[in-house]
Amino acid sequence: GSVTDLGLLLLTGIGSAIAFGAGDFSGGLASKRDPVVRVVALAHLLSLALYLALALGTGEGLPRAADLAWGALAGLAGAIGLVALYRGLALGPMGTVAAVTAVLATAVPVTFGLLLGGRLSPTQFAGTGLALAGVVLLSRQPTGGRGGLGHAVVAGLGFGAFFVFLGQTEPGAVFWPLVMARLASSACMLALALRGPGLRPRRGGLIALSSVLDATGNLLFLLAAQSGHLAEASVLSNVAPAFTAVLAATILRERLRKSQAWGLAATVLAIPLISGHP
Repeated sequence: GSVTDLGLLLLTGIGSAIAFGAGDFSGGLASKRDPVVRVVALAHLLSLALYLALALGTGEGLPRAADLAWGALAGLAGAIGLVALYRGLALGPMGTVAAVTAVLATAVPVTFGLLLGGRLSPTQFAGTGLALAGVVLLSRQPTGGRGGLGHAVVAGLGFGAFFVFLGQTEPGAVFWPLVMARLASSACMLALALRGPGLRPRRGGLIALSSVLDATGNLLFLLAAQSGHLAEASVLSNVAPAFTAVLAATILRERLRKSQAWGLAATVLAIPLISGHP
């Protein structure tokens, strides 16, 4: 029934946001010590192995060629997004960079869903507006500290495209499209890393942690999107910056200004509205 659907959407959507938020935090920290291409190449190789093991372990049947193609496209878009995000997180205030990224990453699939004739209920519409407003408030910068904002824009567009492409896969095709996504991004990042800084990490533990968290986020997002609610799934999983900001505030002692605290509250409040009944 639709209630079970909504419960699943809420669980997988918020689960993916927590995983992405924590993954971005550890990936951003790793990128302060290791070159970004190395971080992403190693993280994606690890999650490729993880997805492959899951695809084979669960005995999931090979999907249609179209699903594999969507997966590969998603992988390339996602790799561009991740490189830009980690670079931005290493340069600018983490909470801000993550938040700007999320506004765009949410806006792209929501716009796409509406163009394809999707409908948001008034409550969901209000929730989406609140989430975007929250993320905008989170991303307000004091003058002078604009490091990483350009990277955040590129990251947001890359992730938005990633969500749209992955959302085109058939329900039931879960691990193989993700294997294809990681195959495409790993090949691309591996070539760049080998030509550039090489693959020997300084912060191997952080890279591994970001890889596992990111892989979990993608998996949960895909399950949420395949419940037939691409727009809502995208909005929910893009509440991630709220979790990145909380981690940056608690662990790195990054100060949240008053407007950012309001943004955090708005973002969290938006969650039940977005998942409200159509």
